[in-house]
Parts: sequence; C-alpha cells; structure tokens
Amino acid sequence: MGNEALLQLIKGCIEQDRKQQKMLYKAYYGYAMSICMRYTCDRDLAAEVMNQGFLKMFNNLEKYKQEIPFKAWLGKIMINVSIDFYRSTAKLRVTDDLDEALNVSSTELADKNMSYNELLNMISRLPISYRTVFNLFAIEGYSHEEIADLLNISEGTSKSNLFKARQKLKQMILISTQSNYHINRGGNMDFAPISAIKVVDMNGVLFKRGIIR
Repeated sequence: MGNEALLQLIKGCIEQDRKQQKMLYKAYYGYAMSICMRYTCDRDLAAEVMNQGFLKMFNNLEKYKQEIPFKAWLGKIMINVSIDFYRSTAKLRVTDDLDEALNVSSTELADKNMSYNELLNMISRLPISYRTVFNLFAIEGYSHEEIADLLNISEGTSKSNLFKARQKLKQMILISTQSNYHINRGGNMDFAPISAIKVVDMNGVLFKRGIIR
C-alpha cells in the first residue's frame, strides 16, 4: 500500500468510516497477528489481544505522526497490549526455578540455517515467562532494565528467564539438528559449533540479538 493511499485510509478511519476501518484492519491483520502470536499461548488468545490492539490503535489514530512509519507505530501498540496481557495473567503462571531448567547437553550444536518458521515454532513452545522476555530482548531489542520495568519484574528475573529460554532453545535446536544431520563416513555425527543464530523473516522481523548467545 502506497503512503498516499495509507494516509487517505487513516483519514477515513479517524472520521469513523467503517469501510475504511475494515480495510485498514485487513491490510495489517497478518502483521499484527504475527506479533501477538509471539506473546500468547494460542491463536485464539492472540486474536483477542490483537483485537484489543486494533481498538487501541483506532482510538489513537489522531495521535499518529506521519514521520513515523505506520507499521512500526502499529507494531509498538501490539507489543504494548501483549505486555498488558502478560501482566494481567502473571498471577496465573508458575515459573520453574533456575536449577530446574533443562539440563542441556554439552554437545556442540550443528551449524544449521534455521528457517524463520522453524525458529518461531521453537520459541512458541517456551513457557510464556521465558518467551516474553526472549521476544522483548532478542526480537524487539529491549534492555533487561527496560524489560524489568515493562513486566514488573527484577532485572535478575529478566536475565534468568532469558538464560532459561536460550538453554531450552539450545536443546530444541540440538534435537532438530540431530534428526536432520547426516552421519559422516566414520559413523560420527558431524557437528560444528554455533555461537549465535540471527534470522530475518520474510515479513521483516529481525532477531536483533543472537538467539543462542
């Protein structure tokens, strides 16, 4: 969608044109849903959070400034409503103690190009506390101090949850690697060490920091 067409659409939404609102919703549905899916447990919850985000967006469209890319502005709203959802369900979650996190094998990980969908699937299987901190740190680029403030947790808890998330991802990547890697002539698994994986997804989502390190 061109910038001029987008601005006309936004203008119509501000004027409460239902048709224009529906068009804007449909245009950014996939993008908004992909963000909310990263922070919730299933698609139904993600849709609920996303719709709250769109409602907030429509109620604040008059505050949108054209010098800011609309997609980035909308994405920020979706992240914020996802964080609000996380806070509202905080008392219902139980987080494992650090020493109860997975005992990850010390075997070096195979050097493998992970697809975006493979990584998202692995991230979605993390406990929500780990996944939320991981998303904010590795994908959105927040610092531990900022994450602690956003989620009402300590910096130590933020760092601990990130550590646990990465350990669990290491194990998932290792299992995936072992099931797909060929055995070399000597009968041994031909592994090469990995220190970090960085991926850009087809929709422009960037892992701003290494997934493993």
